[in-house]
Amino acid sequence: MSTLIVGSRRIGPGDPVYIIAEISANHNQDFDQAVRLVKAAKESGADAIKLQTYTPDTLTINSDRPEFLIRGGTIWDEKKLYDLYAEAYTPWEWQPKIKEMAAKLGLDFFSTPFDPTAVDFLEDLGVPAYKVASFEIVDIPLIERIARTGKPLIISTGMASLGEIDEAVQAAYNSGAKQIALLKCTSAYPAPPEEMNLRTIPHLAQAFGVPVGLSDHTLGIAVPVAAVALGACIVEKHLTLSRSVPGPDSAFSLEPHEFKAMVEAVRTTEKALGRVHYGASAKEAGSRVFRRSLFVVRDMAAGEVFTAENVRSLRPGYGLHPRHYKDVLGRRAARDISRGTPLQWSLIT
Repeated sequence: MSTLIVGSRRIGPGDPVYIIAEISANHNQDFDQAVRLVKAAKESGADAIKLQTYTPDTLTINSDRPEFLIRGGTIWDEKKLYDLYAEAYTPWEWQPKIKEMAAKLGLDFFSTPFDPTAVDFLEDLGVPAYKVASFEIVDIPLIERIARTGKPLIISTGMASLGEIDEAVQAAYNSGAKQIALLKCTSAYPAPPEEMNLRTIPHLAQAFGVPVGLSDHTLGIAVPVAAVALGACIVEKHLTLSRSVPGPDSAFSLEPHEFKAMVEAVRTTEKALGRVHYGASAKEAGSRVFRRSLFVVRDMAAGEVFTAENVRSLRPGYGLHPRHYKDVLGRRAARDISRGTPLQWSLIT
């Protein structure tokens, strides 16, 4: 299994889960709100913030044709694609300032580019990694352009078949990528838990030999925690200051206190996963004495036979192991024994 290096962080099995706060469109075209989101990401325990680098014109064209009208039961139905992207994009002139602020806070900063001009822009910014969006996994020329930077690639796999994922990964490797991670993603907004299919995470890791994580659009924090239990090395989740403030992505984003709760739950899950281990842990060692063992439960005279009436397996664990119960029955007491005495071989003849 390969690993990923983003900034000073190594990402892979056995390393702390890398948690990305996706700011996306939740700034609502207000720079001060973007600043508050970055600070909230830090306070919530994120390792990185991620933006999306595009303009409406780099994603689509401004057309009134029906093909460019959003349909299909999404939260954006009846909007034109162009109008949605005009509302949601992050102004490029903000991004150097956001990167600088993230660096001061100790957060990694990177972005999802949607065309070669965005890659050039982000290269000038010196980002440490790139994200490929689920919808762009089929844009092989774009993936090849990103891969030629030599930076780590984190590729979302929403909607993609295994063959499409393989095609994207091989294109990246063939174009010079050395470090790749994949994110299990369900590209529905919000995504229902029953469509997450988290068991895909270990399968992806086995199939491609790369770190695998989760890009999550479900409501709540249960799904990311479950993903970590299944081996996710990365968790990406949208962050908003408040879902009560309308915005393109706010409906499926976490508020800061929820994001913090998710981070805490992920960190607890990491600790709980531990390693393969049998026997008493350090904290359990003191409890061994409360196991069952063999005790004399009636006063006995020397020479008296041990029977089911005067010997029992009970707590605590100061006597012989219960496995010796049948060996003891029928033998005799070596001396007088008082009720409540832990049974030892020295008391048996």
